[in-house]
Amino acid sequence: MFFVDTIEVSGLGNRSYLAGGERTAVAVDPPRDVDQMVAAAARRGVRISHVVETHVHNDYVTGGLELARLTGAAYLVPAGARVSFERVPVHEGDRTEIDTEAGLTLRALATPGHTPHHTSYVLEQNGTAIAVFTGGSLLIGTVGRPDLVEPRLTGRLARAQHASAHRLAAELPDETAVLPAHGFGSFCSSAQAEGSDTTIGKEKASNEALTRDVDTFVGDLLAGLDDIPAYYTHMGPANAAGPAPVDLTPPAVADAEEIAARLAAGEWVVDLRNRVAFAAGHAAGSFNFEAEGQLATYLAWLIPWGKPVTLLAESPGQLAAAQRELVRVGIDRPAAAATGGPADWVREGEAPASFRRATFADLAGRSLDGVVVLDVRRASERADGYVEGSVHIPVHTLNRRLDAVPEGEVWVHCAGGMRAAIAASLLDAVGRSVVAVDDSFDGAEKAGLVVRTA
Repeated sequence: MFFVDTIEVSGLGNRSYLAGGERTAVAVDPPRDVDQMVAAAARRGVRISHVVETHVHNDYVTGGLELARLTGAAYLVPAGARVSFERVPVHEGDRTEIDTEAGLTLRALATPGHTPHHTSYVLEQNGTAIAVFTGGSLLIGTVGRPDLVEPRLTGRLARAQHASAHRLAAELPDETAVLPAHGFGSFCSSAQAEGSDTTIGKEKASNEALTRDVDTFVGDLLAGLDDIPAYYTHMGPANAAGPAPVDLTPPAVADAEEIAARLAAGEWVVDLRNRVAFAAGHAAGSFNFEAEGQLATYLAWLIPWGKPVTLLAESPGQLAAAQRELVRVGIDRPAAAATGGPADWVREGEAPASFRRATFADLAGRSLDGVVVLDVRRASERADGYVEGSVHIPVHTLNRRLDAVPEGEVWVHCAGGMRAAIAASLLDAVGRSVVAVDDSFDGAEKAGLVVRTA
């Protein structure tokens, strides 16, 4: 008997795994908030005997070192990874017994490409491959991006990704389950593909790394690479140094006076409520990053690294969930926090700020004289179509380029509304007249706007 449990880290588009038999188990690429792994093992009634990393991660802070410390597990890290802590270095071909009674063994396969030291782990039962933990190597329909380590290595790593994918396909049975860490919305994936589960056989038929020759694959891969979130710069070094344990206790409570003082000091005050509620009323100067959106990705991408952040939430539960999300990307402790609503966060005698929301039909129905249409999508999205006459500033660069937004009332849009709300809050905070277009871009042309392609 064996099991494989998936630990979803949906906000970052990643997955971690717990796999084992009736007595012991291995944790693969665990998130920083390791209590999830501990709870999963407790539900199964197993001891975590091993913790393994497929690579030194660039997109989140790992919980591997802390999980190994808490459980007494052996911590396996690819031998080629330069780290500053004690670990069991993993080499090509190494075998590790996970549960002897269940006949479960992990076999290490060198699969460079996402990083130079990347290693996949084949889960075998009595010598037969049943699953492979592929980390950032072979993903669903694609592979992990090769440009996160060093620009001079990108071309070489792209070719290595192709070779590694072919190695996995050649050496493993078609029915072997492929269990990647990335690809479910993660920016570590070189492309986004449909589906939540796959096998080696399915990937042979559909994965671009396995259906294209190396030159075509590499050319398309490199041409399609998108922007890298700014916080990735800090993740690799944090993981190589050995992350500290997390503290998820509630932050200090801020009242309206303290919130105002932190705003006046230039600190970031982040309102976690949904964009509809924020537009209707909020503390002037605060920024809107929805807790239910890609909070960690976009807040860590935009905030100047190390800047104090105060969180405003509608409930203690929302605040606690946001803290959990943020520690995964190295935003460890909010400076302060408050729960409730604008009436609790604005000083007596002051009114909450607000701005309008609209649709593309609203935009099409009004004169564009004196109106700035601001597109905050990424360049790759804009290339597929944009509103004629619109200004393009991706949301992840907007905070540094607010002066580049032309004078006039700003109607800001993205692909669906979440990023437009972030951008609208940034503009509103500096006193611009702004309208957040909370609508799907697919409807822009149908609404009567002229949409061009690059």
